[in-house]
Amino acid sequence: MVLLKSEDIDMGTPAPKFNLKGIDGEFHSLDSYAGKEALVIIFMCVHCPYVQAIEQDIIELQEDYEDMGIQVIGINPNDPSKHPEDSFEGMKQRADDMEYNFVYLRDEDQSIAREYDAVCTPDIYVFDKNRELFYHGRIEEVSNALEAILDGATHYQEQQIPSQGCSIKWVD
Repeated sequence: MVLLKSEDIDMGTPAPKFNLKGIDGEFHSLDSYAGKEALVIIFMCVHCPYVQAIEQDIIELQEDYEDMGIQVIGINPNDPSKHPEDSFEGMKQRADDMEYNFVYLRDEDQSIAREYDAVCTPDIYVFDKNRELFYHGRIEEVSNALEAILDGATHYQEQQIPSQGCSIKWVD
């Protein structure tokens, strides 16, 4: 297991578009959530202990902010040949076991993780209504960032501490 920290990405960077299959069997795109006030996009996987440590936080985040127009989206980019539990079926099983209440998508070819410059699981991004990067960092500060968005802030004033976790398991 290699511990990595999320990359420094300029605030205001537009959210890269995606169209990925979810564990619900449907395809989800950035445009699917056009009416949402903010999106929390988390690159995550099943096997990572850093993700497992914050799974309940992710569930609570969706529960707490859903009625305020916030959508949490998990994206799993890991190569399942290295970690079979990160397969689509493994994702569905974990979501069922943990009672995920958020959208969970599979980045089969890892192209979306690369477009987002994701490097670890979890790697957490908050995009405002204009789908511009508002916050990129640890789960501990996500609620503060969402509150700032909901209060009409145009940029996040607080220090952004990088998320850290397992390296994404890239296809060789």
